[in-house]
Amino acid sequence: MATCPNLKGPDNAVNDPGAAPYGNFINYYSFNPPENRLSLIPATLLQDLGVRNDTLPDLSVAIYKHLVQEPEESTVQLLGFDLDETLIERAEQTNPLHSNISFIQLDITEETNQLHDFLSQHSCSHFHLCLCLAVTMWVHLNHGDSGLLQLLSRLAAISTHLLLEAQPWKCYRSAARRLRKLGRSDFDHFKTLKIRGDVAEHATAHLERHCGMELMRSFGSTAWDRKLLLFRPNACLPTHLGQWQNLTESSLMKVRPSSSAPHA
Repeated sequence: MATCPNLKGPDNAVNDPGAAPYGNFINYYSFNPPENRLSLIPATLLQDLGVRNDTLPDLSVAIYKHLVQEPEESTVQLLGFDLDETLIERAEQTNPLHSNISFIQLDITEETNQLHDFLSQHSCSHFHLCLCLAVTMWVHLNHGDSGLLQLLSRLAAISTHLLLEAQPWKCYRSAARRLRKLGRSDFDHFKTLKIRGDVAEHATAHLERHCGMELMRSFGSTAWDRKLLLFRPNACLPTHLGQWQNLTESSLMKVRPSSSAPHA
């Protein structure tokens, strides 16, 4: 079963995933279409989480249309972001739902002010659902163990529900190998990472022990052997749950938004 793409083309510097050390590939959805994930996520997920439609060309659009009934008439807001400004520009140009889906250039490892500004604009204190799909490895490789744990903590702090897809460790090895084949320097933290093996299990442990979250449901694994895990605030921690009582409008957030923004 394929877990990491092995692209070959006339210009390996462009088509090989090693050419995108932050995961910001140009043509990601040509080899991992949105259906690979959407087939595992029930279309009723938002209703199951308590999101009401009356209050509420890429993966972002596909997810929105998959989860939101009558998307053209819905008030549910989705915010997608990526650190690559070029990918954000392309996403904005091909976005068919401008009134419901917004994109911003953001490096979440640096700051989250823009996310809080978006929430304030919609009279929300937290995102009702955050989707972090195949992003963890790139943050981990470029920012180390502390960067990965900080990412999870930040997402948990601004979300009532978190849908997480973490790359397995074999993808780390493949990403490092591709980078070396291109004659580039290795990822700064690859050889010194302490968090290895079942990364999804490590992420779950951190969210449960340090972020007041609990695993609500596993939707199974994608064709690339990546688990889709849904987390929510732990009902046994009332002080944590108190954070969510100010949520007045449904909103979604997805890390890496654009049609060409990758999740390998």
